[in-house]
Amino acid sequence: MPRFAANLSMMFDEVPFLDRFERAARAGFEAVELQFPYAFPADQIELRLEDHDLTLVLHNLPAGTWENGDRGIACLPDRVDEFRGGVARAVEYAQALGVDQLNCLAGKASAGDEARAHDTFVDNLGFAAAALKRAGLKLLIESVNTYDVPGFYCNRTAQAAALLAEVGADNAFIQYDVYHMQRMEGELAATIEKYLPQIAHIQVADNPGRAEPGTGEIAYPWLFAYLDRIGYDGWIGCEYKPAAVTEAGLGWLAALAG
Repeated sequence: MPRFAANLSMMFDEVPFLDRFERAARAGFEAVELQFPYAFPADQIELRLEDHDLTLVLHNLPAGTWENGDRGIACLPDRVDEFRGGVARAVEYAQALGVDQLNCLAGKASAGDEARAHDTFVDNLGFAAAALKRAGLKLLIESVNTYDVPGFYCNRTAQAAALLAEVGADNAFIQYDVYHMQRMEGELAATIEKYLPQIAHIQVADNPGRAEPGTGEIAYPWLFAYLDRIGYDGWIGCEYKPAAVTEAGLGWLAALAG
Protein backbone atom coordinates (compact mmCIF):
# COMPACT_ATOMS: atom_id res chain seq x y z
CA MET A 1 0.00 0.00 0.00
CA PRO A 2 1.32 3.47 -0.78
CA ARG A 3 2.56 5.66 2.08
CA PHE A 4 0.60 8.88 2.49
CA ALA A 5 1.61 12.14 4.14
CA ALA A 6 -0.94 14.79 5.09
CA ASN A 7 -0.17 18.21 3.67
CA LEU A 8 -0.76 20.46 6.66
CA SER A 9 -0.69 23.64 4.60
CA MET A 10 -4.02 22.58 3.05
CA MET A 11 -5.54 19.91 5.27
CA PHE A 12 -7.14 20.52 8.68
CA ASP A 13 -7.08 24.26 7.90
CA GLU A 14 -10.07 24.94 10.15
CA VAL A 15 -7.69 24.85 13.13
CA PRO A 16 -4.50 26.84 13.85
CA PHE A 17 -1.44 25.48 12.08
CA LEU A 18 0.34 23.98 15.08
CA ASP A 19 -2.84 22.11 16.06
CA ARG A 20 -2.96 20.33 12.72
CA PHE A 21 -0.23 17.86 13.69
CA GLU A 22 -2.47 16.29 16.34
CA ARG A 23 -5.39 16.12 13.92
CA ALA A 24 -3.25 14.41 11.28
CA ALA A 25 -2.06 11.80 13.74
CA ARG A 26 -5.61 11.18 15.02
CA ALA A 27 -6.74 10.70 11.41
CA GLY A 28 -4.21 7.90 10.99
CA PHE A 29 -1.34 9.63 9.19
CA GLU A 30 2.20 8.70 10.16
CA ALA A 31 3.80 11.47 8.12
CA VAL A 32 3.13 15.06 7.11
CA GLU A 33 4.47 17.59 4.64
CA LEU A 34 4.38 21.38 4.60
CA GLN A 35 4.64 24.08 2.03
CA PHE A 36 6.55 26.53 4.23
CA PRO A 37 7.54 26.07 7.89
CA TYR A 38 9.26 29.43 8.26
CA ALA A 39 6.51 31.34 10.08
CA PHE A 40 7.21 29.20 13.16
CA PRO A 41 10.43 28.46 15.05
CA ALA A 42 11.74 25.04 14.11
CA ASP A 43 11.65 23.86 17.72
CA GLN A 44 7.88 24.44 17.93
CA ILE A 45 7.32 22.26 14.87
CA GLU A 46 9.80 19.67 16.13
CA LEU A 47 7.86 19.40 19.39
CA ARG A 48 4.58 18.74 17.54
CA LEU A 49 6.25 16.07 15.42
CA GLU A 50 7.68 14.34 18.48
CA ASP A 51 4.47 14.62 20.53
CA HIS A 52 2.42 12.95 17.80
CA ASP A 53 5.04 10.51 16.47
CA LEU A 54 4.99 12.05 13.00
CA THR A 55 7.67 12.21 10.32
CA LEU A 56 8.04 15.38 8.26
CA VAL A 57 8.85 14.21 4.74
CA LEU A 58 9.01 17.44 2.74
CA HIS A 59 8.89 21.20 2.77
CA ASN A 60 9.68 23.88 0.19
CA LEU A 61 12.56 26.27 -0.11
CA PRO A 62 11.51 29.85 0.66
CA ALA A 63 9.51 31.03 -2.35
CA GLY A 64 9.26 34.80 -1.99
CA THR A 65 6.22 36.60 -0.64
CA TRP A 66 3.25 34.28 -1.22
CA GLU A 67 0.60 36.83 -0.29
CA ASN A 68 1.99 39.22 -2.91
CA GLY A 69 1.71 36.64 -5.67
CA ASP A 70 5.16 35.04 -5.62
CA ARG A 71 5.12 31.34 -6.47
CA GLY A 72 8.84 30.80 -6.19
CA ILE A 73 11.80 32.98 -7.11
CA ALA A 74 14.35 30.48 -8.46
CA CYS A 75 13.99 31.62 -12.08
CA LEU A 76 14.00 35.37 -11.38
CA PRO A 77 17.28 37.05 -12.38
CA ASP A 78 16.84 39.98 -10.00
CA ARG A 79 16.31 37.79 -6.91
CA VAL A 80 19.28 35.44 -7.00
CA ASP A 81 20.72 36.65 -3.70
CA GLU A 82 17.34 36.23 -2.01
CA PHE A 83 17.00 32.71 -3.39
CA ARG A 84 20.46 31.65 -2.27
CA GLY A 85 19.94 33.05 1.20
CA GLY A 86 16.71 31.06 1.36
CA VAL A 87 18.58 27.84 0.56
CA ALA A 88 20.65 28.21 3.72
CA ARG A 89 17.54 28.89 5.80
CA ALA A 90 15.76 25.85 4.35
CA VAL A 91 18.71 23.59 5.13
CA GLU A 92 18.68 24.78 8.74
CA TYR A 93 14.99 23.89 9.09
CA ALA A 94 15.42 20.56 7.31
CA GLN A 95 18.24 19.51 9.61
CA ALA A 96 16.32 20.58 12.71
CA LEU A 97 13.16 18.75 11.62
CA GLY A 98 14.65 15.57 10.14
CA VAL A 99 13.55 16.31 6.58
CA ASP A 100 15.61 14.66 3.84
CA GLN A 101 14.24 16.44 0.77
CA LEU A 102 13.36 20.02 -0.13
CA ASN A 103 11.22 21.22 -3.02
CA CYS A 104 12.16 24.22 -5.18
CA LEU A 105 9.44 26.25 -6.91
CA ALA A 106 10.69 27.93 -10.09
CA GLY A 107 8.41 30.96 -10.01
CA LYS A 108 6.73 32.92 -12.79
CA ALA A 109 8.84 34.06 -15.71
CA SER A 110 8.13 37.39 -17.38
CA ALA A 111 6.85 37.10 -20.95
CA GLY A 112 9.74 37.40 -23.38
CA ASP A 113 12.32 36.69 -20.67
CA GLU A 114 12.26 32.91 -20.82
CA ALA A 115 15.92 32.57 -21.85
CA ARG A 116 17.15 34.51 -18.82
CA ALA A 117 14.68 32.63 -16.62
CA HIS A 118 16.09 29.33 -17.87
CA ASP A 119 19.70 30.31 -17.24
CA THR A 120 18.90 31.71 -13.80
CA PHE A 121 16.91 28.64 -12.80
CA VAL A 122 19.64 26.23 -13.91
CA ASP A 123 22.33 28.23 -12.08
CA ASN A 124 20.23 28.43 -8.92
CA LEU A 125 19.42 24.72 -9.06
CA GLY A 126 23.12 23.94 -9.32
CA PHE A 127 23.81 26.13 -6.30
CA ALA A 128 20.97 24.60 -4.30
CA ALA A 129 21.83 21.02 -5.24
CA ALA A 130 25.43 21.52 -4.09
CA ALA A 131 24.35 23.11 -0.81
CA LEU A 132 21.83 20.36 -0.14
CA LYS A 133 24.30 17.61 -1.02
CA ARG A 134 26.72 18.93 1.59
CA ALA A 135 23.87 18.57 4.09
CA GLY A 136 22.89 15.09 2.89
CA LEU A 137 19.59 16.28 1.36
CA LYS A 138 17.77 15.79 -1.93
CA LEU A 139 16.60 18.72 -4.06
CA LEU A 140 13.26 18.40 -5.85
CA ILE A 141 11.71 20.52 -8.57
CA GLU A 142 8.01 20.62 -9.36
CA SER A 143 6.08 21.33 -12.54
CA VAL A 144 3.00 23.49 -11.90
CA ASN A 145 0.07 24.02 -14.26
CA THR A 146 -0.27 27.37 -15.96
CA TYR A 147 -4.05 27.51 -15.59
CA ASP A 148 -3.77 27.97 -11.83
CA VAL A 149 -0.45 29.84 -11.98
CA PRO A 150 -0.10 31.67 -15.31
CA GLY A 151 3.50 32.13 -16.32
CA PHE A 152 4.93 29.44 -14.04
CA TYR A 153 8.24 28.62 -15.65
CA CYS A 154 8.50 24.85 -15.09
CA ASN A 155 5.20 23.38 -16.20
CA ARG A 156 5.72 19.95 -17.81
CA THR A 157 7.40 16.73 -16.75
CA ALA A 158 9.74 16.52 -19.73
CA GLN A 159 10.85 20.10 -19.05
CA ALA A 160 11.66 19.26 -15.43
CA ALA A 161 13.65 16.20 -16.53
CA ALA A 162 15.57 18.25 -19.10
CA LEU A 163 16.41 20.89 -16.50
CA LEU A 164 17.71 18.25 -14.11
CA ALA A 165 19.82 16.74 -16.88
CA GLU A 166 21.32 20.16 -17.52
CA VAL A 167 22.07 20.67 -13.83
CA GLY A 168 23.65 17.23 -13.62
CA ALA A 169 23.35 16.77 -9.85
CA ASP A 170 22.90 13.25 -8.52
CA ASN A 171 20.80 14.48 -5.58
CA ALA A 172 18.25 16.37 -7.73
CA PHE A 173 14.88 14.78 -8.56
CA ILE A 174 11.31 15.47 -9.68
CA GLN A 175 8.38 16.08 -7.40
CA TYR A 176 5.46 14.86 -9.51
CA ASP A 177 2.14 16.51 -8.70
CA VAL A 178 -0.67 14.44 -10.22
CA TYR A 179 -3.18 17.30 -10.16
CA HIS A 180 -0.89 19.76 -11.94
CA MET A 181 0.17 17.23 -14.56
CA GLN A 182 -3.38 16.06 -15.21
CA ARG A 183 -4.18 19.65 -16.12
CA MET A 184 -1.08 20.20 -18.24
CA GLU A 185 -0.48 16.93 -20.06
CA GLY A 186 -2.54 13.94 -18.89
CA GLU A 187 -0.97 10.53 -19.64
CA LEU A 188 -0.36 10.15 -15.91
CA ALA A 189 0.52 6.45 -15.77
CA ALA A 190 2.80 6.39 -18.79
CA THR A 191 4.56 9.59 -17.71
CA ILE A 192 5.15 8.42 -14.14
CA GLU A 193 6.53 5.10 -15.36
CA LYS A 194 8.80 6.80 -17.90
CA TYR A 195 10.31 9.14 -15.35
CA LEU A 196 10.06 6.86 -12.31
CA PRO A 197 13.83 6.76 -11.61
CA GLN A 198 13.81 10.56 -11.40
CA ILE A 199 10.66 10.90 -9.25
CA ALA A 200 11.37 11.15 -5.52
CA HIS A 201 7.98 12.39 -4.30
CA ILE A 202 4.39 12.40 -5.57
CA GLN A 203 1.53 14.68 -4.57
CA VAL A 204 -2.15 14.07 -5.20
CA ALA A 205 -5.41 15.96 -5.53
CA ASP A 206 -8.35 15.45 -7.86
CA ASN A 207 -9.42 17.57 -10.79
CA PRO A 208 -11.38 19.79 -11.04
CA GLY A 209 -11.03 21.80 -7.84
CA ARG A 210 -7.91 20.24 -6.27
CA ALA A 211 -10.15 18.32 -3.83
CA GLU A 212 -9.91 14.82 -2.33
CA PRO A 213 -9.08 11.79 -4.47
CA GLY A 214 -12.34 10.33 -5.71
CA THR A 215 -14.15 13.63 -6.19
CA GLY A 216 -13.16 14.23 -9.80
CA GLU A 217 -11.93 12.73 -13.04
CA ILE A 218 -8.75 10.93 -11.94
CA ALA A 219 -9.07 7.16 -11.35
CA TYR A 220 -7.12 7.19 -8.09
CA PRO A 221 -7.79 3.61 -6.90
CA TRP A 222 -6.33 2.37 -10.18
CA LEU A 223 -3.46 4.87 -10.08
CA PHE A 224 -2.45 3.96 -6.51
CA ALA A 225 -2.45 0.25 -7.41
CA TYR A 226 -0.42 1.07 -10.50
CA LEU A 227 2.20 2.94 -8.45
CA ASP A 228 2.58 -0.19 -6.32
CA ARG A 229 2.91 -2.36 -9.43
CA ILE A 230 5.67 -0.29 -11.00
CA GLY A 231 7.62 -0.09 -7.75
CA TYR A 232 7.18 3.49 -6.58
CA ASP A 233 8.30 3.44 -2.94
CA GLY A 234 8.34 7.12 -1.99
CA TRP A 235 5.81 9.12 -0.03
CA ILE A 236 2.58 10.43 -1.54
CA GLY A 237 1.69 13.88 -0.25
CA CYS A 238 -2.01 14.66 0.07
CA GLU A 239 -1.87 18.24 -1.14
CA TYR A 240 -5.56 18.86 -1.62
CA LYS A 241 -8.28 21.21 -0.41
CA PRO A 242 -10.85 19.19 1.54
CA ALA A 243 -14.41 19.73 0.38
CA ALA A 244 -15.48 19.96 4.04
CA VAL A 245 -13.81 18.94 7.31
CA THR A 246 -10.75 16.86 6.37
CA GLU A 247 -11.81 13.75 8.32
CA ALA A 248 -15.14 13.64 6.47
CA GLY A 249 -13.30 13.25 3.17
CA LEU A 250 -10.91 10.42 4.08
CA GLY A 251 -13.09 7.62 2.75
CA TRP A 252 -10.66 7.14 -0.15
CA LEU A 253 -7.89 6.36 2.35
CA ALA A 254 -10.04 4.04 4.44
CA ALA A 255 -11.01 2.11 1.29
CA LEU A 256 -7.34 1.52 0.45
CA ALA A 257 -6.59 0.34 3.96
CA GLY A 258 -9.57 -2.01 3.89
